[in-house]
Amino acid sequence: MTDYDDEPELAGYEPHGDRPLRSARRLHVMRAVVVLGIVALVLPGILTTYSLAKATAGAACAANVSYRVPSATGSAVRFEIFSAVGAGWVCYSVGAYGGDRKPVAALGLIPSYPTQAELRQLSPQDSLNP
Repeated sequence: MTDYDDEPELAGYEPHGDRPLRSARRLHVMRAVVVLGIVALVLPGILTTYSLAKATAGAACAANVSYRVPSATGSAVRFEIFSAVGAGWVCYSVGAYGGDRKPVAALGLIPSYPTQAELRQLSPQDSLNP
């Protein structure tokens, strides 16, 4: 055993006193770099997810409109937070019924292409009846 009070790694260590290890300017730069790095990692994933959902919703809306409202000249899809059926993608027919834009289907938060069972003619009790 040795008679040292301190560990050998700390022998001769002199603390810096009240001065911080890093300056305020350096801390601000480091924080900015960290925030930019996190944004650079997260933003591409968000943009990719949004563009894929928009493309899927557009294809699903076109299929819904062509099957449910054959007289429509086109389809439009929008992401709505405060719609009649809740938050999500809502499909509209364009040009049918005298040129009005009428809701056809609620596609939900994560849209998917409709199956034949889901593609049925609208009935009067449907919540999104044009």
